[in-house]
Amino acid sequence: MTTKGDDLHYRELTEVAALIRARDISSLDVTRAQLERIASLDSTLHSYTLVMTDAALAQAEAADVDIAEGRCHGPLHGVPIAVKDLCRIKGFATGAGMAFHRDGVATEDATIVRRLKEAGAVLLGKLQLSEGAYSDHHPSATPPRNPWNGDYWTGISSSGSGVATAAGLCYGAIASDTGGSIRWPSAANGLTGLKPTWGRVSRHGVCELAASLDHVGVMTRSAKDAGAMLGVIAGSDPGDPTALRDPVPNYLMSIKGGARGLRIGIDVAWNSDGVDPATHAVLDGALATFRELGAEIVEVTFPDVAQTVADWTTNCAVEAAVAHKSTYPAQKEHYGSVLASVIEAGHAVSGTQYQEILLRRMVFRGHVEALFGSIDLLLTPVQPFATPTLETIRTLGEQPELIAMLQRYTCPFDMSGHPTITLPGGFTSGCMPIGFQLAAAHLGETSLLRAGAAFQSVSNWHRHHPVA
Repeated sequence: MTTKGDDLHYRELTEVAALIRARDISSLDVTRAQLERIASLDSTLHSYTLVMTDAALAQAEAADVDIAEGRCHGPLHGVPIAVKDLCRIKGFATGAGMAFHRDGVATEDATIVRRLKEAGAVLLGKLQLSEGAYSDHHPSATPPRNPWNGDYWTGISSSGSGVATAAGLCYGAIASDTGGSIRWPSAANGLTGLKPTWGRVSRHGVCELAASLDHVGVMTRSAKDAGAMLGVIAGSDPGDPTALRDPVPNYLMSIKGGARGLRIGIDVAWNSDGVDPATHAVLDGALATFRELGAEIVEVTFPDVAQTVADWTTNCAVEAAVAHKSTYPAQKEHYGSVLASVIEAGHAVSGTQYQEILLRRMVFRGHVEALFGSIDLLLTPVQPFATPTLETIRTLGEQPELIAMLQRYTCPFDMSGHPTITLPGGFTSGCMPIGFQLAAAHLGETSLLRAGAAFQSVSNWHRHHPVA
């Protein structure tokens, strides 16, 4: 079941920010309400690994003082959000989904955390993720539960980010995507998820899974909220030389352009191959909406992804082995079997094998970028089937065929580094949300947000929420 409920905890981030700026409500009151809701619900949902109560209340008080004295630090000022537990927050542990990291205390903030603090955001805490941000939770962890129906998958690895945002336990969340980990949880939890261009957001202070594949992004309740968050966290960073130096647009202004004139590509054959009827209906509905909004629909042929999907697994394994070299195999006994097997596989890859993958990846990236010379956006499923049950998805890391199906529409855009936005587009007959995906050229986030905001201006899929 779903509801459009108008409860404060389900308002959009930008709506709550406007109320705080107008002093119609205080950041402290909003933060207290969020903390009370977390205390009430999260013992069942398990979305947080750490709730930073005292720090959050202190940040909220400071935000209210600034507002009272005429200082507003931007569109996130005073709004409670949360971050995936890959991001270092000074004075707190960073677990990264791994039991033996939970006692370490960070001595500095990740760049994105520092930028959130400078923007006046209130950090409620750190959100649950799968072990090392790969496919399965550590055996010692209790995985988050889908607030729509606890018998269904929450997506990985940003499962806590998805559950907390969908359940009204924060107004937006920082997440990351290496093979689909913003997009799967966004689709499974009925959210808007933005995976920016690789390098658009600094990775300094964010624990790695696979450095050249890791994208730091956001999960929110609307495209407008995603633009507000991205505008704060994006940009160059001396701490991360791979962060792009291109100027950061005013995303909140640019989304007002609407979808008229945008060229939206669709590969009919690729989007139909093994795609279930419910997901296909969502794609058809999205296309019809974009046509009505004045977008031009263009049939295209996307580059074959079979080799790229296969290469992603090896590419990720090699880079995961590098990321964990200081603790694996030295502390092998603390690792779950799935992550350990990935690292072992990475150690077994030869230098020539890896170089062949890198060369194929460069060619694939070039083909994808060339495609965006004739279109502005590409519309695809997030996955070929609606959110699966836990029984279906159990031990995902041990089911290579299922992983390959899930990755068909997600990991190619991690391999190419192109940005994507996931939007809610419908429901199954069992009332589980279904999302779809738009991809764009490098640094095409403005087009993604324009299209997303236009779609959400005439639809209400993003305004449905789980029944408490």
